[in-house]
Amino acid sequence: MELETLQNELQSVDDQLGGLFTRRMELAASLAKARQEQGLSPMDLAGQREARIRFQDAAGDDKTLIGYAGVVWSTLQDVSQSYQASLLGKNSALTGRISKSLESTPALFPESATVACQGVEGAYAQIAADKLFLNARISYVKSFEAVFSAIASGFCQYGVLPLENSTAGSVNRIYDLMMEYNFSIVRSVRVKVDHNLLVRPGVKREDIKEIFSHEQAIAQCTEFLKAMPGVKVTVCENTAVAAKRVAESDRRDIAALSSHACGALYGLDTLAADVQDKGNNYTRFICIGKELEIFPGADRTSVMLTLSHQPGSLYRLMSRVTALNINLTKLESRPLPDRDFEFMFYFDLETSVYSPRFIQLLADMEQMCETFRYLGSYSEIV
Repeated sequence: MELETLQNELQSVDDQLGGLFTRRMELAASLAKARQEQGLSPMDLAGQREARIRFQDAAGDDKTLIGYAGVVWSTLQDVSQSYQASLLGKNSALTGRISKSLESTPALFPESATVACQGVEGAYAQIAADKLFLNARISYVKSFEAVFSAIASGFCQYGVLPLENSTAGSVNRIYDLMMEYNFSIVRSVRVKVDHNLLVRPGVKREDIKEIFSHEQAIAQCTEFLKAMPGVKVTVCENTAVAAKRVAESDRRDIAALSSHACGALYGLDTLAADVQDKGNNYTRFICIGKELEIFPGADRTSVMLTLSHQPGSLYRLMSRVTALNINLTKLESRPLPDRDFEFMFYFDLETSVYSPRFIQLLADMEQMCETFRYLGSYSEIV
């Protein structure tokens, strides 16, 4: 058979498939509506199983085609259920919360607030807080968990926490804490990170026997630290704490990897500037609050979810995201405590909170996931 003939025949089949797909979606939606009107579940699970078997039987004896037919059938069912949900217009408790928050949240992000940050004066969290708020009344705490506790107790209205770094990756402890606390993300901000070798005045490079810094900063300066063999590297709470420790110590054989701002704040000299492995080194901070607040212009949404431990469950969820033409900007997985080889997934989605596609995707996710937590919709400052 000639190439042109094959192409024409394939096009004819595709045209038929397109028409049949549209007709199938219409029939499935009508059937779901009729079942709902009779007080039945829109989904007939037993009927779907039988239909899947018939669909795969049509593939003949080719085991490869039978497997592919199963994938096609699952995809058809997924998009059909999504389409039915959009037509039936069934609002969930979550969409109601979002609508209420959109109505009640002030039109402007607050200029001042009480904010919890981990570390001490000069920490990157403080820099992030100052970018977020015109007048941040900052309370410094010793740990990330203490930031959450300060909000939970009502001591602070917001907390600012590092979520990920462009070089060293995610701060996993934050994801774990987000699983524990039912807080919302209200805004995010990117902060340019510069790490410098800071010492007390008069200390020389050859004098240094120990360097203090946060584990993320250490990971971001691996090449520089390799050039200092024999020097002990000690992890501390954050880079500002490292600089403060050096400034307050009587030792003249220690240094800190910290920011330019901390060098000036604590009266330290810079022996080497911008020693991070990559120049475009940014840390993304999130601002969290106890209440769900969605400020105007929110175009990023974060969710956490678990899926059934079955082949294709993540793929089916991703197909919904693709079908609704929503951009997935981040996908992170974290192991679930006490559940072997099962994970909590963290998604960042780029979509306007006012988009009908956004509401539809949330409805789809709630339906498909074993557990689903909406973390908030917000905008990001760069």
